[in-house]
Amino acid sequence: MGKNSAYEGLQESIKKLKTPSIEVWENKYKDKSYTVYLEIPEFTCICPKTGLPDFAVIKIEYMPHRFCVELKSLKEYIVFYRNIGVFHEHVVNKILEDFVKACSPGYASITGEFNTRGGIKTTVRAEYKKKT
Repeated sequence: MGKNSAYEGLQESIKKLKTPSIEVWENKYKDKSYTVYLEIPEFTCICPKTGLPDFAVIKIEYMPHRFCVELKSLKEYIVFYRNIGVFHEHVVNKILEDFVKACSPGYASITGEFNTRGGIKTTVRAEYKKKT
C-alpha cells in the first residue's frame, strides 16, 4: 500500500497483541484420532478503519494431541476481541496462532464467517497441520 493509504499502520502490532491465555487439560485419549468442533456464534471485534462493530461466527475444528482446550478460558479469550480493532483476516490467523500455541493439536482450522457489511460477506479460514 502507498504511503497515503488510510489503512497504513492500523495493524502493526497485531502479531504482538497480548491476549488472555487459553487453558488446556490433558487428553486421556492420545491413542485415538478424533476431531472436536466448536462454534462461537456471538464473536465481535471492531473495524480498525471505521470503529464500528463486526459480528461473526467463529468455527474451530481441531484434532487433539496431548491437550484439549478448556472452554471457559476459550470464551474469555474470544470476549477479549470485543474492543479490539482488527481486520477479519488478521483476527482469524491470530486466533489460530494462539490456539495452536496453547494446545499443540495434530490439526486445527479456524473459520470466521463475518456478517455482511457494505453488501459483502467475508469468510476467512486458516489451518494448521502438525509437521510429521
